[in-house]
Formats: sequence, structure tokens, C-alpha cells
Amino acid sequence: MTRVVSLVPSVTETLLAWEVQPIACTRFCEQPSLPHIGGTKDPDIAAIVDLAPDLVVMCDEENRREDADALIAAGLAVHSCSPRSVGEVAPALDDLAEALGVTPTGAGASAPVEPLGRRAFVPIWRRPWMTMNGETYGSSVLEWLGVVNVFADAGDRYPEVDLDAARAARPDVVLAPTEPYPFKDRHLAELGTVAPAVLVDGQDLFWWGVRTPRAVARLHEQLASLS
Repeated sequence: MTRVVSLVPSVTETLLAWEVQPIACTRFCEQPSLPHIGGTKDPDIAAIVDLAPDLVVMCDEENRREDADALIAAGLAVHSCSPRSVGEVAPALDDLAEALGVTPTGAGASAPVEPLGRRAFVPIWRRPWMTMNGETYGSSVLEWLGVVNVFADAGDRYPEVDLDAARAARPDVVLAPTEPYPFKDRHLAELGTVAPAVLVDGQDLFWWGVRTPRAVARLHEQLASLS
């Protein structure tokens, strides 16, 4: 069995679904039973090297290049699993499975869905308000659902915005994800000054992997039920 360290929460979830237990993961992977070696942006490089894994899985979206370089310089094999869109998830997981020498399960392509025809503002942070542009996985999920990201054309991948700018973009719904900022019901009144606001599962919107087909279906069902 390949000894693997996962520095990507989505990958950790996927590996466990494949019955591959990482020898360590990050504290953001929501796996308290597994050893933790820091966070996605501040992994304990020395601790990872001491574990002598066969493979370290990283993502250029969540992890830092300097940490990848440090692991490679220490002689470790690093695999980048970094899908940018819903359509790239299945091929990325096939590549990961090949690197691990396992047969992937539950990693099929997402089925097409009926376009929802909505325009959405998706805040990902508060104080300052931040959102995402069209070059992100989360925006790809919206596109797959037939939802227009009103900040898709922003120059930065994760631009700072304010609620006046969000209103000016004329969304017809605000999707408040439960992560990375932990939006809760108490934030909906403030966001409702932009457009009707609803909470959505941040993991379904931003985590990719074996969850992707079901995540897309869950989000579609939720948003289709909105009046």
C-alpha cells in the first residue's frame, strides 16, 4: 500500500472513499482520527519528511509552491491534483489513482443538469468582502448548474468587493457558502440587501473529488427549489 500524505482536504476525503488511508493530513481535512501535519498553507515540512511517504498530494490552489519545492528538494515525490473545473475532476482523479496504483471508485463524470438560469453573487469572505472570478472551481460549479457568477470577469481570482458593487452587478440570488468563511443564518439579513440570500454547503461548492457528482446534484436541487 502506498504511504501517502494528503495536503488537500478534497483529496483526503477521496482517498478515504477509495479505502486508502493517508498516514497524515492537514488540520483542515476534518479527519480527527488521522495525524495532522499543519495546515494547507503552513504544513510541517520536517514532520512530513520524517514520515517518509511514498507520495505527497498537493493542489496549486490550496498549497504553496515553496512547500512543494521544499518537499521535492528533500527527495519526496509530489503529485499535483488541481482540477479547475467540474469537467476536469474525473481526469484528475484518474491521474491520482494511477499515481497511487489503485482503482478509483465513485469518481465518474458529473451528469448534465437542467440550467437554472440565475445570476448569483457568492461571497467567500467577510471583512473584507471577497468573492471569486470565473477562473475558479467554485465558479465552474455555478456554470455547470447554469448559474452566472456576476463577478466572473473580475481581474483577480479572489477579488475584494463591497456590497454596493455586488448590488450593482444585479444578481438575483446571493449564495452564502458555509466555508471558507463560516456564513450562518445571522448573516443572511445583511446579504439580503443585495438579493435574496441562502446558505449553501461550502464543501459542495468548493471541494472536488468523489463528492463532485453528488455535490452538483445537491446544489442543483436546492437552487431549483428557490422561488
